[in-house]
Amino acid sequence: MSLVVVGSMAYDSIKTPHGDVQDALGGSAVYFSLAANVYGRVRLVGVVGEDFRPEDQAFLEERNIDTEGLERVPGGKTFRWSGEYSPDMNDRETLSVDLNVFENFEPKLPEKYRDSRFVFLANGSPGTQLSVLEQVRDPQFVMADSMDLWIQTQKHELLDLLGKIDGVLLNDSEALLLTETHNVITAGRAILELGPSLVVVKKGEHGALLFQGDEIVPLPAFPLEEVRDPTGAGDSFAGALMGRLARGGVADSAAFKEALAHGVVAASFTVQDFGVARIAAVDEAAVEERFQTYREMLKF
Repeated sequence: MSLVVVGSMAYDSIKTPHGDVQDALGGSAVYFSLAANVYGRVRLVGVVGEDFRPEDQAFLEERNIDTEGLERVPGGKTFRWSGEYSPDMNDRETLSVDLNVFENFEPKLPEKYRDSRFVFLANGSPGTQLSVLEQVRDPQFVMADSMDLWIQTQKHELLDLLGKIDGVLLNDSEALLLTETHNVITAGRAILELGPSLVVVKKGEHGALLFQGDEIVPLPAFPLEEVRDPTGAGDSFAGALMGRLARGGVADSAAFKEALAHGVVAASFTVQDFGVARIAAVDEAAVEERFQTYREMLKF
C-alpha cells in the first residue's frame, strides 16, 4: 500500500454539549492518517512548530504512520483552532483560527513518497495542492478536499485542480457554492463536468452522495445513539476511503463504493469521543464488525 496524505496538523480546543478539550491533537492529516492506518501504512506530509509535543509525534509513529514528511519549523507555532458546537451538534462556531506555520506551508515530499500510487490532498489552497501533484511521479488515483474559502478566493486555481484529479470531496454547501446552483444533485453532476471522474458530497449526519458517470449512490450515516464530538469526521471518512482503496490497489466503481462505506464507518467511530481518541483506538476487527453491521442495514 502506497498512500500519501498532505494536510494540516493542529492543536484543537473543542466545546460540545458533552464537554470540552483544550489543545487536543488534530488537523486533517492526523485524522486522515489514523483512519487510513487501519488498512496499512500511511505517508504523512505536514508542518508543525517548535511547540509540537514530542509525545504526539511518537503517538503517530507508534501507530505505524510514516512521519518522514513531517516538517518542524524552528521557533514556529503549530496551527491552532478552537470551536463550539450547537446543542443539536449540527452547527459549529469557529472561535479562533491561528494558522501559524501552516499559513506559508510549502509541502516537500520526501523522495520515497514520490512513487505513491494513491494521493490525498487534504483541505488546503488549490495552489498548494497543485504543487504536490507536480511532485508525484505516476499516481494511480488522486483525490482532493476543499472548502468554501478556496471556492470564494481561488476558484480559478480550484477549477484547474479539478481538471487534473480523479475525485473530489466536498460538503453539500460547498458543492452548491462551487456550481452556483441550488440543488445537490444538479451540483454533483455539474462538478463531474469540471473534470473529476467521481464526486463525493458529504451531508454530515445524513451520510454522503457519490456521483460517478450517470450513477448516483446515496449512503446514509451509521446510526448512533450519542455523538460527542463531530470534529474530524470528514477527514476520517476520507482516510478510511483512501486507505481501503490503497490496500486493494484498485479504484474502479465497485471498489470505490465499498471504500465509501468504510469511510462512513470510520466517521462513526470518530464522533464517539473527543478529538482523535476514538479513531486512534480502533483496530481492524472493530472496523470489520461495524462494517458488516452497516452492510446488513443497507439490505432491502
